[in-house]
Amino acid sequence: MKVQIRYFASVREALATGGETVETGAGTLAALRDELIARGGAYATALARGKAVRMALDQVMSDEAAALREGAEVAFFPPVTGG
Repeated sequence: MKVQIRYFASVREALATGGETVETGAGTLAALRDELIARGGAYATALARGKAVRMALDQVMSDEAAALREGAEVAFFPPVTGG
């Protein structure tokens, strides 16, 4: 299935792109993250399991167990604080 991925803040800077469309076999956000980490390089560093990375699915904050669907929009970004 194809999903649209958007990257924000430091993740965007590390990957030098704001987003991409990918063909994936991942069924969940966790599996998609693992596919991206497996690319190596900047992806492995920016999305590493030890890093705090937030995710949204179709503009709704989601945990890694959230199921993907064809045409979904996934966003990856670092945690943010307000004040």
